[in-house]
Amino acid sequence: MSASRHTLHEGWRLRAVPGPQVPAEIAGRSVPATVPGSVHTDLLAAGLIPDPYLDDNETALTWIGRTDWVYETTVDRPPGDDDRVDLVCAGLDTVATITLNGTEVGRTANQHRGYRFDVGALLRPGANLLSVRFDSAYRYAEAQRDRLGDRPNAYPEPFNFIRKTACNFGWDWGPTVVTAGIWQEIGLHGWSTARLATVRPLVTMAGDTGRVELHVEVERAMAGPLVVRAAVGGADAEVTVGAGERTAVATLTVRDPARWWPIGYGDQPLYDLEVTLCAPDGRVLDGWSRRIGFRSVRLDTTPDAHGTPFTLHVNDVPVFVRGVNWIPDDAFPNRVTRDRLARRFAQAAGANINLLRIWGGGRYESDDFYQLADTLGLLVQQDFLFACAAYPEEEPLRGEVEAEAREQVTRLAGHPSLVLWTGNNENIWGWHDWDWQRPLAGRTWGRGYYLDLLPRVVGELDPTVPYWPGSPWSGREDIHPNDPAHGTMHIWDVWNDDDYTKYREYVPRFVAEFGYQAPPAYATLRRSISDEPLAHDSPGMTHHQKAIDGDRKLQRGLDAHLPEPADFDDWHYLTQLNQARAIALGVEHFRSHRPVCMGTIVWQLNDCWPVTSWSAIDGDGRRKPLWYALRRAYADRLLTVQPRDGGPALVAVNETARPWRAAATVTRRTLAGEPRAKTTVDLDVPAYSSVVLALPAELARPDEARRELLVAEAGESAERALWFFAEDRDIDWPAAEWDATVEPADGGQRVRVTARTVLRDLTLFPDRLDPSAEVDEALVTLLPGETATFTVTADAPLEPAALTARPVLRCVND
Repeated sequence: MSASRHTLHEGWRLRAVPGPQVPAEIAGRSVPATVPGSVHTDLLAAGLIPDPYLDDNETALTWIGRTDWVYETTVDRPPGDDDRVDLVCAGLDTVATITLNGTEVGRTANQHRGYRFDVGALLRPGANLLSVRFDSAYRYAEAQRDRLGDRPNAYPEPFNFIRKTACNFGWDWGPTVVTAGIWQEIGLHGWSTARLATVRPLVTMAGDTGRVELHVEVERAMAGPLVVRAAVGGADAEVTVGAGERTAVATLTVRDPARWWPIGYGDQPLYDLEVTLCAPDGRVLDGWSRRIGFRSVRLDTTPDAHGTPFTLHVNDVPVFVRGVNWIPDDAFPNRVTRDRLARRFAQAAGANINLLRIWGGGRYESDDFYQLADTLGLLVQQDFLFACAAYPEEEPLRGEVEAEAREQVTRLAGHPSLVLWTGNNENIWGWHDWDWQRPLAGRTWGRGYYLDLLPRVVGELDPTVPYWPGSPWSGREDIHPNDPAHGTMHIWDVWNDDDYTKYREYVPRFVAEFGYQAPPAYATLRRSISDEPLAHDSPGMTHHQKAIDGDRKLQRGLDAHLPEPADFDDWHYLTQLNQARAIALGVEHFRSHRPVCMGTIVWQLNDCWPVTSWSAIDGDGRRKPLWYALRRAYADRLLTVQPRDGGPALVAVNETARPWRAAATVTRRTLAGEPRAKTTVDLDVPAYSSVVLALPAELARPDEARRELLVAEAGESAERALWFFAEDRDIDWPAAEWDATVEPADGGQRVRVTARTVLRDLTLFPDRLDPSAEVDEALVTLLPGETATFTVTADAPLEPAALTARPVLRCVND
């Protein structure tokens, strides 16, 4: 191949442009810079700033985002006599001026695009000085705001006036760390005659036939004819790009390929698609490859008796989406390695999640992200990057938005995991309900992007993937965008204003956001917050709670459901438990209404730093009790007791391809385990469906509501379901009594707990003893005489007495 590529990741140094805001110890200093990377992480590595994730350090570092920065290195001209030598920048954050040997090469103002500059004429023999200056993102955004007129948004920051990760400017779960830097790969690309500028595979399935419509665009240094060759799955094709022409389309037909399926629905076979660009004499000029999967995807929104459905079909099978929202896994993206993503994806798959929605205030996720999703079968919904604000549609922003959208749709075409593009997060809803219209006074706010520009770009460049204008969105402008009967909805009156039992008042077609907060794991708190003593309202805890009135809302939830905490250990356990309870209640309710409701996307899977938030996995990667509750609520087969017609009913949900036939028993028991009434029913739940079974009056009506519960069981086919007739705070709990043993197990320790009394939501928190410790199960309710086994893994064995006592081993009635 005649092309040559040279990464430029070594030898960089970083310095601040002088200004009154730059601290004296940093002014005039040059420090080593990691590329790809960011200013914050370079200053941290040099020991010049404290860790912005610890205590309230972030507040002393806001000057970084208001400072201009310069990265410099020396580069050698690549050997050879290529027709072109390009400087290729995969990602610059954000307002950059690139110079080579003192000559300006180009300027950029979009973190979400890549750039290419012809620098052949500027490179000289020997060392060449390459400089990238980043102007303050704040200054740029505020200048655009002043020029175009302010627009409403959810936070007092100008993130909607710059094409940059919005949550860099802070969010109700994230720190304000306005970054700058060469955040993706940078290098020199030498080439001759022509190169592949874009390759866009449109992959479809019709019956047993797979089809790849391969759209190729070339950039030329010479005008002669070219040949494009492509091969996949035993099929190949060749097409000529005529002299002077820049585009070509090749079609490959693959007979009877193995279909790619979402996780839980089948396998994920992937095929190597290889593309080469050749000169007429056969010389290979450039190449491109990707692993693709053959599957069909469509979105069913055909109106029905209940309104407007929102049902995703993959390979003509309707998929109930068991999803989570995904935010950037770190505020500093160079820290998010492929291994870290693989751990997070394993956690998602382990909780029976089948879809990740990449939220619109973050980034277009990395190639590693999509490759892992393709391999695991995790579906992906990618938002275009607009969130919680009115966005101007004037230049230069409109041109940047279109260029960014074209680049990203082209880049991600052919990934079988990508099943939905979404125009924005909450902006159409905001225009309707958040008092935007008066302050906008007729100014643009993004409608033209979501309902015109972006659907045109997706329709032109990748019509194989559905597009939906917003999250939430009803499907029509004359229907409220957050109408539960139409399209997708977000439920935030729960958490903000109402108790989580209000989830049961909604029967949405698809709920794309709903969430409930809890603090991170204890070890995460202790690493990141130095408060002594640690308290829910101590200074560090308060700083790491970004939600408006977050503590008050947590307390409201505790007051409604759980006993009053006696100390911080109680508060920590009970708030984590209440989060798990809230989301499990919502998920099980929504799933019980399948097929009217065909998806839930919980806010949120992950965190970007240590914080009290809605996440199931905290900022240090530790699983909160919510993760275990999601694993149970998102199981393929779910047995749940739900209120119907004034009393409890048994609902069985079957999200598998096989009928679910089993004998189920429902028993009304006392807290002591004594049976008061019992019934047996035969479950016969067709594939991909749910069944509701009314319960007889003797089960539905307790003798003593504060001392009884329902236990529903279906053998090994599903986890048992419990229904308590009163809130925990009102139940006549006996003082918790149990026997516990600890013994070595493969790679850890096995903790067996046998209940002498009822133990409600028994949970182990081994990270309190060792930050490396993890446990395989949580939130287990035992009746007297029952035993639960927990497997604990840690870097070293844990003290058995500490492992089986408060505050490590907890239950509601301890």
